[in-house]
Amino acid sequence: MLRLGRREFGAHEPVIMAIVNRTPDSFYDQGATFRDEPALARVEQAVAEGAAIIDIGGVKAGPGEEVTAEEEARRTVGFVAEVRRRFPDVVISVDTWRHEVGEAVCEAGADVLNDAWGGVDPRLAEVAGRYGVGLVCTHAGETQPRTRPHRIAYDDVMADILRVTSALAERAVAAGVPRESVLIDPGHDFGKNTRHSLEATRRLGEMVGTGWPVLVSLSNKDFVGETLDRPVKERVTGTLATTAVSAWLGAQVYRVHEVAETRQVLDMVMSIAGHRPPAVARRGLA
Repeated sequence: MLRLGRREFGAHEPVIMAIVNRTPDSFYDQGATFRDEPALARVEQAVAEGAAIIDIGGVKAGPGEEVTAEEEARRTVGFVAEVRRRFPDVVISVDTWRHEVGEAVCEAGADVLNDAWGGVDPRLAEVAGRYGVGLVCTHAGETQPRTRPHRIAYDDVMADILRVTSALAERAVAAGVPRESVLIDPGHDFGKNTRHSLEATRRLGEMVGTGWPVLVSLSNKDFVGETLDRPVKERVTGTLATTAVSAWLGAQVYRVHEVAETRQVLDMVMSIAGHRPPAVARRGLA
């Protein structure tokens, strides 16, 4: 059982985490949800389309203009409070690696801290433990926040992912995070080249085998673009194909831009796997 905020999710219940970037320079939407009203409209749409989690980020993942902790908090804390007020049952996640921001958003009502940079600030797990919120433990290849990997190499990329994420997850539990609220993330593109991310996807079942719920953040990423030689705006098909494979291998949470399309893919995979009945089954019965 995965427990986040007020919600509980069963073992074969895939969960959509919708991305809402509070940044003026996000790689995919170029700041479309930087202002409050478009961002709130995005939340409303995502929830209507089937997202159970809203992931709010105040800093672009890639290199760019410096964003201080104070500015990151300014972009996220008030918005978290407003989403909490308008959508009391939605699970609110905040994508941050900084404990100061983590503390502020937890005070405002966040349910999950999404640490995409692999515990670079170990105090973030302590904040999650103190507030009893969920924590995403990510493999980032020991790269520093907002940097790109350069000629990174692994003897066995999945072995490294398993070692790092399992250690981060156990550390989170030791810091007080409820065990049922810890997730692990292979960190596609983070500290990895395209071949590493493809291998991590191919071997995702090994992560599922650890018993920790697995989150994947695949949406329109560079490994999809390089695999198919497509620019950012033409990566949806590749993303959905990767989503289907990840679902078949047992990942549970999907951090996405396209909520409605992802919902259909996940529902179809779960029905093929025998975990979900068809929405309608009239064929051959009339």
